[in-house]
Amino acid sequence: MEKQWYVVNTYSGHENKVKEKLEMRAESMDMKDYIYRVVIPEEKIVEVKDGVTKEKVKKMFPGYILVEMVMTDEAWYVVRNTPGVTGFIGSSGKGAKPTPLQPYEVDNILGNMGISRMDVNVELAEGSKVKIVAGPFQGMFGVVDTVDLQSQKVMLLVDLFGQETSVEVELSQIEQA
Repeated sequence: MEKQWYVVNTYSGHENKVKEKLEMRAESMDMKDYIYRVVIPEEKIVEVKDGVTKEKVKKMFPGYILVEMVMTDEAWYVVRNTPGVTGFIGSSGKGAKPTPLQPYEVDNILGNMGISRMDVNVELAEGSKVKIVAGPFQGMFGVVDTVDLQSQKVMLLVDLFGQETSVEVELSQIEQA
C-alpha cells in the first residue's frame, strides 16, 4: 500500500493539540512507518489596523487536519482513537475506510502553504528518479536536477529521442519512481 493524504475532523480550536497528540501516538505506538505527516492547513494574512500592519496565521479549514498515512487497520485505529479526533472525512462510518484526497487537491492546499505533497528533502534529492504523471511529458521518467520550492517547480533531465534534455515541470506533475 502507498501513503496518501486524508482529512481528519477534529474539535474546532483543538487542531494543534490533536496534531501534537497524533504525532506522539504515532511515535509511541511504533506507527511512524504508517503515519508520516500531520498538517494543519493555515495561511498567513496581513492585516492593517489603525495604520499598524500585522501578520496573522489563519486556519484554512477550522476543525480539520490533513494526515499523510498508509491506510491500514492499525493506522486507521490510531488516528481514529486519538483524543480530539471525531472522524475521517470521506468515510461512510460503520468501520468503513475513508477516501483519500486526490493529488491535485493536496497540491492545491499544501501549495498555498508553501509546502509540497512530496517530502522534498528526502524524496527529491538531486539525482533521484521521478515519474512524470501529468502534462506534456506524462509517462516519462526523469532525474532531478534542481528543485525550486518558491515556484513549486523542478528541473528534470529527461531522455528525449536518445538525448538528455532539461525540462521544467511542476511539483504536482511528478511522483517518486
